[in-house]
Amino acid sequence: MHPLDDSPHLRTKSGIAVRAFSLLLICILFGPAPAQAAERETWLVVVDLWGNPVYQTLEMSASGGELSGDLDGGAIRGRREGDRIRFVATDSNGATASYDGRIGSTDIAGRADLPDPNDAKARAAHDFAARRIEARPPGPPRRHDYRPDSYSNEFSPHRKPVLTIWPKDTVHTSTLDSGGVDEHGKTRALFGNPQTGPFFVVGARPGDTLAIHMDKLRLNRDYADSLDSIVGRALGTGMAAQAKDLGRPVRWTLDRERGMAYPEKANGLKDFSVPLRPMLGGLAVAPGFGSAPISTGDTGRFGGNMDFNEVAEGRTIYLPVMQPGALLYLGDAHAAQGDGETSQYALETSMDVEFTVDVLPGKSISTPRVESPTQLMALGQAGSLDEALRAATAGLTQWLQQDYGLSLSECAQVLGSAVEYRVANLAGRSVGLAAMLDKSRLAGLKKKADAAKSG
Repeated sequence: MHPLDDSPHLRTKSGIAVRAFSLLLICILFGPAPAQAAERETWLVVVDLWGNPVYQTLEMSASGGELSGDLDGGAIRGRREGDRIRFVATDSNGATASYDGRIGSTDIAGRADLPDPNDAKARAAHDFAARRIEARPPGPPRRHDYRPDSYSNEFSPHRKPVLTIWPKDTVHTSTLDSGGVDEHGKTRALFGNPQTGPFFVVGARPGDTLAIHMDKLRLNRDYADSLDSIVGRALGTGMAAQAKDLGRPVRWTLDRERGMAYPEKANGLKDFSVPLRPMLGGLAVAPGFGSAPISTGDTGRFGGNMDFNEVAEGRTIYLPVMQPGALLYLGDAHAAQGDGETSQYALETSMDVEFTVDVLPGKSISTPRVESPTQLMALGQAGSLDEALRAATAGLTQWLQQDYGLSLSECAQVLGSAVEYRVANLAGRSVGLAAMLDKSRLAGLKKKADAAKSG
């Protein structure tokens, strides 16, 4: 009841006019009640292209049954009537795709009519489905505790996300060692670098960059496993003949209190120890459309089994987004590792991990990047060190051009006077090489406004 309704004179006929005038005055002074804004919904759309799923991000709002929004950046127009939904998406080239389906509270299923990829005048019909992505909860970014109950031996866009998170959110979770063993010594997954994830990052789209801030890496057991091996790429002919008996397992003690590791059966190494320096060997996003799921032992532009010992606490790793939600995987924890992982195994162990994600929209990068408080590092990964060197150099050059607006000539001068190279990985089918710059060398350069804002 409006407070004016309590006035006795408003209960008379003459009071009716007074009441009407009062309500009119309120409308004039304060205006009509604002119409409720149409809720913008986010959906993950999956279209079955002759047995090949393609994933798209649908953003839409409904007002009086009319739909508007975008599908992977292409504008949509359509209608929703009851549980029936129809819309047409138009891409940047003017090509159209129409969707007709039944919609529920969390899912859509129907048929899509798309251009035929081999005939510009023909159309092709495909099944599609969609699931609604929950809205971001109100309030500040959240901290999630995720306890894994399954692991993946592939970097795949098809695996169901284990958790939905938003930019600036933090996740606390854990990983297994490369053999699939947890902190209690129990086998939980198949050997071969099983990964925790994937984590779906709302708002991440192909063409963006995912930033992963490594907040905490904490060992959660007191031993690690390795080998007394040397990878073939590091063996000369004479040394290879002597190394035929290598490849035996070595157990290491992890003294977490002292922060040191040493071989259990020391023999001639009884006084040898190395500092603990936890790192993740595996960190990746899902590969893009057209790529099959990739083994967790492999690497590429998406990241993967990088085995770069700078993927450590206090670093930010940048990976190019290739699928809606990015689909972040992590695993293959190492207590310590020399450059290149030359023994095939590092000090393989399990770990508690805490990380925070962010999305740099519209910023596409050619190679994985690592940023420490003091250095910029671009990682080239390829079949040979020569190819990896070229990829790393190109990746660091792109970084300088994007963030500092330097010309190729200016980049060449910076690299020629200040670049450092480190071998990141020699143990996989691909090798890794990092091109690195000390950030102090760039202190006098002005960063571009967009780079400073996104960074």
